[in-house]
Amino acid sequence: MKRSLCVAVVTATLVAPALAQMAPPPAISVTGEANISVAPDQAQIDGGVTSDAKTAREASDTNNAAMGKVLLALKGAGIEEKDYQTSRLSLQPQYAPNRAGPSPVVGYRASNRVTVKIRDVTKVANVIDVLVGAGATDIGGIHFSVTQASKYLDEAREKAVADARRKAELYAKAAGATLGEAISITEEGAPTPIFRGKMATPMAAGAPVAQGEETLSVTVHVSWAIKGKE
Repeated sequence: MKRSLCVAVVTATLVAPALAQMAPPPAISVTGEANISVAPDQAQIDGGVTSDAKTAREASDTNNAAMGKVLLALKGAGIEEKDYQTSRLSLQPQYAPNRAGPSPVVGYRASNRVTVKIRDVTKVANVIDVLVGAGATDIGGIHFSVTQASKYLDEAREKAVADARRKAELYAKAAGATLGEAISITEEGAPTPIFRGKMATPMAAGAPVAQGEETLSVTVHVSWAIKGKE
């Protein structure tokens, strides 16, 4: 009987520290958020020409000549060749509408689109005028961006952590505890710029363009150690 009692006491002594090590430390987990609005400093716009003809060769030749004028106009406007490139090129047959059975080919449509990078957003309207004046028949797809977004995102990250600390201190005070060091910090997903702006339509020469602004958002999850007041 004495031997069995001794074994039971030793087992209890070994298990208790193990359970204590498995218990997580007291902590408060909160979410911090921060938004920074920044005016975009770069833009991208698509412009294209579409040509219809009876034969594929005629449609292609006409379209190539029309796009050649557009590219020359962009170069003449001072836009560097590295800032514009062909984004889509197509040649499609056109079929007779409302026919029973297989529709015959009645012509061909060739199209060519170019994407233009504009490094000065104040010149977007001027570039639209250049494209339209050179014969572009399809303009759109304007996208504004911030080239130094990482710098602003770092500022937003600092503000997000500060927001998390503010919330954690509030909760700790309400719970009668003292806030300690941060245990973990996790950023939620990849920060995505949210564009807030608009552009008047339809696109045409002299069309008003509003560059708006981009809102850079960061969300972090932070856990803080806490301890009860002594």
